[in-house]
Amino acid sequence: MNMNLSVDTTATLKQAWLGIQKAKPGIRIRDAADALGCSEAELLVTTVGDYTTRLSGDWTKLLTRLPELGRVMSLTRNESCVLEHKGSFQKIDIMGELPMAMATVIGPIESRVFFKAWKFGFAVRQQSHHGLMQSLQFFDAAGNAITKIFLQQPIGNKAGSNQDAFDRLVADFTSDDQSKEIVTATVNEPFSKSIDEVDHQELLNDWSSMKDTHEFFGMLRKHQVNRLDAVVLAKNRFSHQIKVESLRLLLEKAAATKLPIMIFAGNRGNLQIHQGKVQTIRVMDQWLNVLDPDFNMHLREDQIASVWVVRKPTTDGVVTGIEVFDEKKNMIVQFFGLRKPGIAELEGWRKLVDELPIA
Repeated sequence: MNMNLSVDTTATLKQAWLGIQKAKPGIRIRDAADALGCSEAELLVTTVGDYTTRLSGDWTKLLTRLPELGRVMSLTRNESCVLEHKGSFQKIDIMGELPMAMATVIGPIESRVFFKAWKFGFAVRQQSHHGLMQSLQFFDAAGNAITKIFLQQPIGNKAGSNQDAFDRLVADFTSDDQSKEIVTATVNEPFSKSIDEVDHQELLNDWSSMKDTHEFFGMLRKHQVNRLDAVVLAKNRFSHQIKVESLRLLLEKAAATKLPIMIFAGNRGNLQIHQGKVQTIRVMDQWLNVLDPDFNMHLREDQIASVWVVRKPTTDGVVTGIEVFDEKKNMIVQFFGLRKPGIAELEGWRKLVDELPIA
């Protein structure tokens, strides 16, 4: 089969997908979309009326309904990293108005939501070799997945998801438009100067004056600097590069010493956050994995271009993070020692980071 197949109609696309599924049983929809040269949402929408329902409405109101579902699995990813948490949505705060609204989700599932990027929504009820898989799936204007929420069956002493609540939510947000096509658009990245155009000294002056880690984003916007470029410009003052294999050591040592950490990964529409200890670290082919009962991380080591230790001054002392980038300068994932505002960073975290091999 031609895996670079050009498709221009829904019927052709759907037929091509069926062909790939036959040739590669169990292939994930994301990989099939890549093979067909389309977005995941463009492929999923061809199943509307079969096992998929288009959703529409106020996404902020839908998000605030997610606690009704009970225990679910929340999945957020980018090209190179996937985070999966099992638990319930609990405390959800909406800030601002659409389309610029944001949200914080705190509890067993924690995330920062940026609704400006939310474009398409679907409810999916699909039979698989694992049984019926039911989910809510959201995508940006380019058709790239933002986040997916999967219903869970009861296991042990853990209750399953609330099926009635799921059915009500889908009914309340079912779109009048149940067509099998969507129009995607290119999502442009914010403008940034080339690294040699950035005022190096002014950037470092502003960096040294930070009082809170959240000021970092404003500083990048002020200087119109790409994040990785800023980290490179701060080398030997606020940053230094470490080896890619450091991430394995980091997770293995954190697991062995029961050191609580934070992991941030996501995309333009959702940043999912893990807080706590990690236990089971496994490397499988190109994937570095955390495989714990209620938390999984899957990280493509082969897609990592550079790893940096980055230090930010705050009123609580220096905060040390590890930032991981791909070859396109995109942030893949970040790691921190577990901390709360008003509390200094864990000494055990700093010691662990200081021992990681320098690149």
